[in-house]
Formats: sequence, C-alpha cells, structure tokens
Amino acid sequence: MAYVKFDTPGKGVLVDLTKCVGCGSCSLACKLWNDLGHDDEVPDQGPDAKLSDKNWTAVKFFALEKDNEPVYRFVKNQCLHCQHPACESACFSRAFQRTENGPVVYYPHLCVGCRYCMLACPFDVPKFQWDKSFPLVTKCQMCSSRVDKGEAPACVGVCPTNVMTYGDRDELLAMARKTIESDDKYIKHIYGEHEAGGTNWLYISDIPFEKLGFRTDVTTRPIQEYSHEFLKYTPPVIVAWGGLLSAMYVYTKRRKEVAGKDKKDVPM
Repeated sequence: MAYVKFDTPGKGVLVDLTKCVGCGSCSLACKLWNDLGHDDEVPDQGPDAKLSDKNWTAVKFFALEKDNEPVYRFVKNQCLHCQHPACESACFSRAFQRTENGPVVYYPHLCVGCRYCMLACPFDVPKFQWDKSFPLVTKCQMCSSRVDKGEAPACVGVCPTNVMTYGDRDELLAMARKTIESDDKYIKHIYGEHEAGGTNWLYISDIPFEKLGFRTDVTTRPIQEYSHEFLKYTPPVIVAWGGLLSAMYVYTKRRKEVAGKDKKDVPM
C-alpha cells in the first residue's frame, strides 16, 4: 500500500505549557464541536485525565517541584497529527489519511476494526469503542473541516490564556525557537519538532517533558517507514489465507459428497 507524502508541513498548533491554568475550556469545546459524550470511567481533566473514545482531548494535572518550590502544570493531550503518521501506514483500508493541510483524519466508513493503528501509534492516541455493538476507532481530527476553511481547531479559539497558537508549522517552529532562546525559564527542547519524524502539534515547557508524561524515547525517524515495510504484506497475506480456507472448504465438501454417493467412509 502506498501512502501519500506532502511536501508542505501544513498547519499546526504550538502549545506553551507555562501559560495553561487547567480551566478545561479546550476539552469542553472539543466535546461540544465533535458531539462527544461524557466518559463516566475516564475523566478529561485532573490528575487522572486520559484520552478515551469520548475524550479526544484531556488536560492532565501535575504537582511538581522547580527550584525547590512547588509548581503546578497542566498538559493538554490529543492526537499530535504526525507529519508521517504511523497509523496511516498501518491501516491497509485507508481509514487514516493525512490531509494536505496537516490534520490526520480518520474515516469510519473505511475502518475494518483491525486496530493496527492502535499498535502503530507511538503516542497511544487512537481509542476503541469497547462498549459499542459495532465499535470503531476514535481520535482527535484536529477539526479538519474548520482547518480546511482556514479556521483554527475549536479548542484553540476558546483558550482564555492563549496557551495555543495556530498557524503554519514552519512559522510556529520559528516562534517556538525564538521564545525558548530568549527566555531562560524554558527548557531548550521543542517537543514534536523531531519526535516520530515531526508532529503538527508542538510543545514548549519550563519543566522537562519526561516529568509531564511525554514519551521522550520516541525515535526521530518517521515510524511510517518501519510500519509501511512490515504491513505492506498484510493485504496479500489476507487474500492468500482466504484463498487457502476456501480451497479447504471446497475439498472437504467434495469428499463428503463422494462419501455419501458411495455410501462408505472416505478418509479425511
């Protein structure tokens, strides 16, 4: 299966974690825009906040120390919308596709429920609707319909402290570099610049990312290259296996017919 590569990095969002006060407006806006329900099992805000099939974004609370003083930080999580999405290359039915504008979009009508996307994602983002009779995979779509119209994702516009900045990824990276180089409080790392080959959601922080729940052991090589080489054999394997099972069924049925006609047992 071939996957589409775009020359342009597309749109993105820069998140400045030093500005977040944990109000949860972004999470609420996400639920309203995407018509998501409340998750009784998993909170979308607080110390136990997690992504789920109903929480496409979640704001996790951290109590930490900095310079021997207690500090509190809030981390907004959602799909990072990789430049080279592993979920896209792992999905042989093309249910995941990165758009030219940047969002990695999930198309439910193409999904066959194999959940390879969940195995491939290095950030553990896609979630399965375990409580549904006909479950699907869900995740943040980066409000792709809004992005296509030149608008920012719903979560960005409602933030009262301007934690998030929406724009061209190249410009956001330049802004992030300027910010962290001009202020000593920031650590000198832009999360998402290189992780998994680069993501369209970028983060800057004054606390090391590993203390805020970010995976810092993710390869900088696009994971798409690994999964594409491995999973490109999935469709022919499925076809071959189906053909083998069909042949065995026909063979078994024919021998039963012969055995019945001769009224004697035929070794199977």
